[in-house]
Amino acid sequence: QVPLVESGGGSVQAGGSLTLSCVPSGYGYMAWFRQAPGKEREAVAAFYAGGTTYYADSVKGRFRIAHDTARGKLLLQMNSLEPEDTAIYSCAADRLRRHYNWDQVPRYTYWGQGTPVTVSS
Repeated sequence: QVPLVESGGGSVQAGGSLTLSCVPSGYGYMAWFRQAPGKEREAVAAFYAGGTTYYADSVKGRFRIAHDTARGKLLLQMNSLEPEDTAIYSCAADRLRRHYNWDQVPRYTYWGQGTPVTVSS
């Protein structure tokens, strides 16, 4: 199994933008999660084969998840970043249909190591 690898994290000021990438992306169920220091891991967005997308309320209208099929990447475009978005962002994936909601950790079998995002005010 090829491991998931994230990239694109960094430090930006509030209001700025970043785009995260995750490779490889040939899974039927993929998502981005994040974990801030001292907090539980939380789902950010998911992309399912067929194009269905899901977003956490906290990022709707600011983040966009997309599958770059030509480059085999799962992208997370993050705009209007806020200090509260500071976290380690991880890519998650699975090939099988499971009886979990998109935003539940057990829904995904494969996980990347994460890429850090820091947003300063």
